[in-house]
Order: sequence, then structure tokens, then C-alpha cells
Amino acid sequence: MDTNSFRPEDAEGVSEQTLALTRRRSQLLGPAYRLFYRDPVHLVRGVGSHLFDADGERYLDVYNNVASVGHCHPRVVSAVQQQVATLNTHTRYLHEAVLDYAEDLLSTAPDEIGQLMLLCTGSEANDLAVRVAQAHTGARGVVISSEAYHGNTDTVSQLSPALGTAQPIGEWVRTVPAPDARLAAAEGWDDLGAWFAAKVAAAADELEDAGFGVAALLADSIFSSDGVFPDPAGFLAPAVAEVRARGGVFIADEVQPGFARTGRAFWGFDGHGVVPELVTTGKPMGNGIPVSGLLARSEVLASFADHLPYFNTFGGNPVSVAAAQAVLDVIRDEDLQGSALRVGTALRDDLVSLSARTDLLGEVRGSGLYIGLEVVDPETGAGSKALALDVVEALRQRRVLTSVCGAGGDVLKLRPPLVFSATDAAWLLEALDDAARAVGASRRAAGS
Repeated sequence: MDTNSFRPEDAEGVSEQTLALTRRRSQLLGPAYRLFYRDPVHLVRGVGSHLFDADGERYLDVYNNVASVGHCHPRVVSAVQQQVATLNTHTRYLHEAVLDYAEDLLSTAPDEIGQLMLLCTGSEANDLAVRVAQAHTGARGVVISSEAYHGNTDTVSQLSPALGTAQPIGEWVRTVPAPDARLAAAEGWDDLGAWFAAKVAAAADELEDAGFGVAALLADSIFSSDGVFPDPAGFLAPAVAEVRARGGVFIADEVQPGFARTGRAFWGFDGHGVVPELVTTGKPMGNGIPVSGLLARSEVLASFADHLPYFNTFGGNPVSVAAAQAVLDVIRDEDLQGSALRVGTALRDDLVSLSARTDLLGEVRGSGLYIGLEVVDPETGAGSKALALDVVEALRQRRVLTSVCGAGGDVLKLRPPLVFSATDAAWLLEALDDAARAVGASRRAAGS
């Protein structure tokens, strides 16, 4: 995950004021944190899909799904202000607004999913989901994708190869390749769903042979950290069926595709025609206020609760729930799911056109307002992390903020707030066209 990071040794051209802040940050917060960009951005304010730095410069946010309904949305701000001025405590007391929210969120899910546990982060939600799956099945093994990121607790960091080779994958974990149709075709398969299910079956065989059994397939239904692979619709269903045949469950990690992000549906898993046993969510749920959830089939959750009660001091506190309720209301009232589909589809079409006339850009993949755009070496056509990072930096210089994903770090990750408009998309397209031209020209000059 160490991608477009600031490195002090490469700080030529960075202002002394910015360097002083980076040194202070490193001294106070330690070396483990990362900063984006060769020239870090000092942000002080946000509105909608725009961010502002300390000098008053406006940036286009094409990265943050945390502020899912836009930075500082007035309805979310007001809901938090009112609740924090009234009461904030934990879930060992009754609070009707918490129950109202649970009913509201569960109404967006299939009927089979009837209960909600509230937590603070997506990491906590995935950690709990794995524990529940293991308690329900009596098995321990989990299948994930090869570049998955599911969080940073001890358990889910072992399920997050995207963290890098320094973070070992659990012995009870097996990985499968990203569901890339090109990989399937290279192995002679024309049915992506069947190919992916075969990979999951092989991983499940290994887990069973090692004595771990199969507790779960844990997957983000658009495989965002793998490079964004949402299509074709339904390809995930055979893999889910394979895991269930072994006694396991499907955990849908909806931190990335959920909450209307794909435009096609409120939940990403809806695009595959499957109903998970467990659903996790996090970042977009509270628009920046820490809140996450585990939605579950009641019989699955009962298997866990029969053995162990669960308590989370800050999970489901009234202030976080007020923010979460406001987010749900805004998504509905402002038709942000419909907007994500309309704006995202138009943007994806325009990116395909841009890619066709720019030899630095490759395949475009995505759904709604989650789009992956490959950056390739013009001479070989292969993905290029170095060029992708150069494009990210060139976009930053044009005040457009984004990053990269994928196993090779060569896919631009375009994931703006859901309020991203057609005008915002035009800004992105113009900046990206200019940035790609500049990076290409620089590369040609360096090679001459």
C-alpha cells in the first residue's frame, strides 16, 4: 500500500513550510504513517467534492469514499451537532434512534439479512465477521483475493496481502487471482465465473487438506484493491456456491462497493445475484464519523452469540448513528445512487475515448463512481507502476487528487464522493488528458 508516498530524500522543489510540517509530523507521529505525493498537500477545508489547502487553492477530490455524500454535508454536520449536544453513550443503554437506524439500513438489504451489529471501523467489522463465520461453521480457513485489503487488526491484516510482503498472510488463509478475464482467457477459459470458481475450489481443497476447513469466502464484490473488476454481472455466484458446498459462508466486504457507490444498486453484491450470510461496511457509512456495521443472517449470528457476548464501547454510539442516519437520508433524498450511475457511466465512456487516443492509458473498468484506469508502457502495452505514479503526481499538480491500486500499482483509482458532478468529471478529464500528455512527453524526452 506504499504507493504515491512522500519521501524526504526526493523533496526537491517542496516548500520549506511544507518540509517543516513533514518533519514535525514524523517527529510527533513516528515513521509508520505515510503521506501522499512528492509534494504533500496541506488541506484545511472541504466542501462537497472539493478540498482546499492552506493557501486557498481548490482541489478536486477523486479519491475519498469516506466523505461519501460530500465533505461537510450540511445535513450530516447538523445531525452530529444536535446529537453531540444532547447525549452520547454506549449500547448497553436503550436508545431508540439506534434501533430506527438498524431498521432503516436493514431495509436496504435482502430479507434474509435481518440483524445489525454496530462497530467503529471496517477493520473491526471484518474482524468480527470472520469470528462469526468461524463460530458458525466450526472451520477456520478463509479464501481471499490475491491483492485484497480487509483491514488492520491482527486477524484481518492476515487477510490483507495488499499491505505488502512484510505482513504475512495467515496459515489458515488461501488466495486466488483477481477475477481478470484476461487471466482466464490466457488459461483457455471463456467463462470468467467458472474460472474463478475453479480457483476458489483449488484454494478450498488446500485449506481442507491442511485441516483448516472452509469457513468463508471474504470478498469485495468489485475487487477494488485488485484493480477494480466488477464485471460481468453474476460472475461471483459460482464461487460462492463452491464455498457453501464445503460448509462455508460468503462474507461480502461492502466497505468499497456499498452505499450506492456502484450506481447499479445500494450494495455491490446485488450485481452478482447472491445473498451473503454476512455483510460488512465502514468508511462511507458515517461520512467521516467513525461507524461501521456487520449485517447478518440471524441464524449465523446466533452461532456466535451462543458462545460469546460482544460489546464495543463506541460502536453504535448515538452521535455516530446520527451521522449514519443522515448519510442514508441524503443518499435517498438526493438520489445519489442514480447520480453515481449517470455521472459514472458518462465518465467511464469518456475515459474509454480518452484511452483510445492516448497511448499511455489502457483498459477502463468500473461501475458507477468506482473506476479503475490502467496506465501502460506505450512501447510494450504492459502496466507501468512508475508511469501511473507519474500521472498521479501530474494530476496533483493540476489540483486533482487520486491514487493507484492493483497488484502492480498501475491502475488509477477514481473513487470520488457520490456528489461528484458532470462539471467535476469534465475537470478530471481535462486534467487527466493534460497529465497523460505531459508524462508521455517527459518519458520521450528522457529516452531521446
